[in-house]
Amino acid sequence: MNNKKSKKGTVIGVIITIFALAIIAFVLQNNKKKNQEKIALVSNTNSEIAVKTDKAKYETLESINTFNGTFEAYKHVDYSSDVSGRVLSVKVHEGENVVVGQELAVIKSDAVSVDLENAQAVYINALKDKERFENAYQSGGVTQQQLDQVNLALKNAESRLEQVKLRYSDTKIKSTINGYVNERYVEEGSFVNMGSRLFEIVDISKLKLKISVNEMLITQLKIGDQVEVKVSAFPSKSFNGIVNFIAAKADQTMNFPVEIGIDNKDKTIKAGMYGTAIFKSSNTENNPILTIPRNAFVGSVNAGEVYTIKEGKAILTKVVPGRIFGDKVEIISGLSEGTEIITSGQINLYNKAPVSIVQ
Repeated sequence: MNNKKSKKGTVIGVIITIFALAIIAFVLQNNKKKNQEKIALVSNTNSEIAVKTDKAKYETLESINTFNGTFEAYKHVDYSSDVSGRVLSVKVHEGENVVVGQELAVIKSDAVSVDLENAQAVYINALKDKERFENAYQSGGVTQQQLDQVNLALKNAESRLEQVKLRYSDTKIKSTINGYVNERYVEEGSFVNMGSRLFEIVDISKLKLKISVNEMLITQLKIGDQVEVKVSAFPSKSFNGIVNFIAAKADQTMNFPVEIGIDNKDKTIKAGMYGTAIFKSSNTENNPILTIPRNAFVGSVNAGEVYTIKEGKAILTKVVPGRIFGDKVEIISGLSEGTEIITSGQINLYNKAPVSIVQ
């Protein structure tokens, strides 16, 4: 009896084991099929490069380009001493406005004073000699040659006197411009040598904003163009500027120096402040132009290469770019309206690469 029960239990155990193995085999087979499908899907997906696109279209655009620079004085003069001597008087102070011809300081130069006295004495004697020899010549007391020599001596004495007078005038320092005493380097009683700095005078009734402009904009500028100018110290104000200089040659950064003149009669802006020139431009006569996003270009805009899409593939296309309007670029040739161009994902692309468009 016990043997029959034992055999029956064994058969049932075998059946359960076989059934369990069958289920396990079915599950493994099913999982394998699903994994193969996933691998196939991934393999198919990885063969296409995901990109974003846009289309070339006609638009009416305005661009704003800004360039920063520093304001400089319209005129700036450093005065130094042309003679050695002691400063007798200083007649202006820092912060004072001066005009052309105004006396700034007086320097006492003993050497120049002595030279002036000697030159005056020599001139007076030469003048007397001329008068005396002319009278003697009339009476036949001297020859024509002697009279000519006296006249020559008088001319030399006169020339010498004028030279010394010029040197003597150098002891009186006078302003050659209308402006503002920005620095004073001397005090009364101090001794100065030839070449010693005395004053710095600046004229800020007009200012120059110096900027550097890229080659894309430089071709659109001309002397006399009006420019909006902003000053960092006065963010709520705008000033009118006029282009008064455009360099004919680029600097080492491949930009072109440009100067913008600013009328500053009220002295609001100070030399040394930071300013921004704002250039606004729109396509000529507001006619629509063909444009694409700037980020569609492979590398720089100047390279003139973009990827277009044709039959699901990326096609490297040469274009001729024109003006830049912010994040849009004018296309002169190479594309037509409605052409689909790739704007994102170019780093992974190559010519005729299969692509899939994502939003």
